Amino acid sequence: MTIFNQIINNKCIWLPILLWFLIQTFKVIVDLIINKKLNVKRILGAGGMPSSHSAIVSSLAVCIGREYGFDSGIFAFSVIMAFVVMYDAAGVRRAAGKQARILNKILETPGLTTKEVQEKLIETLGHTPVQVFVGALIGIIAGAIV
Repeated sequence: MTIFNQIINNKCIWLPILLWFLIQTFKVIVDLIINKKLNVKRILGAGGMPSSHSAIVSSLAVCIGREYGFDSGIFAFSVIMAFVVMYDAAGVRRAAGKQARILNKILETPGLTTKEVQEKLIETLGHTPVQVFVGALIGIIAGAIV
């Protein structure tokens, strides 16, 4: 089997990619319903319910566990990396989003700054713990089914 065929047939690659696409498409649709405006940039945007990052890494971990064994080193590695990604999504990136929101408000306040703002900072960088949990749950279920 060629390398290309091995990659195409590797469910541990296509399942997380498919989950990412489905979740991001879901976010675009929800954003369209709420704001009555199509925001195609949302497909690549971070934040929102559920966390596609959490779904990707948790589905990958389950897929690797099923493929190589839940007692394998590669499964342990994937679980630890999943925790790092989910911690980052709910911790560091969420804090950065909160800081961006505050900085945007400061820059919009008349008289507080002479700086002319060309573009706003992105505020939806991270996830709430619930968004991370739901994303992880989706990923675990998808990894167990496929």
